[in-house]
Amino acid sequence: MRVLMGKMIDKMKKRWGVETLGGVLLILFIFSITGMTALYVRKFVFGWLGFDAETPLWIELIAWVLVVFPSYQILFLIYGFLLGQFEFVWNFEKKSLHRIKSLFVRE
Repeated sequence: MRVLMGKMIDKMKKRWGVETLGGVLLILFIFSITGMTALYVRKFVFGWLGFDAETPLWIELIAWVLVVFPSYQILFLIYGFLLGQFEFVWNFEKKSLHRIKSLFVRE
């Protein structure tokens, strides 16, 4: 188990261009708090909009795309900046958004 974890950490370090275990843990922490905060944003906005169990799924999906997805991206950049990992986060965002764009636009 320990060897497997070590290999996973080494793989993340290489892929993300991070030199220390602390750097990997910080990046994982940024992902975690961004996701948790985005869930709170979703809960607040959906409550403010009056969504409940009766709200059709298609409306919730549209709202999710318009609210949660952009809020996650912005929160990710903010947390990355505040925790000193803005360069990594910015590059990660660019790659992710490019992949999403390539699903819809052929280059």
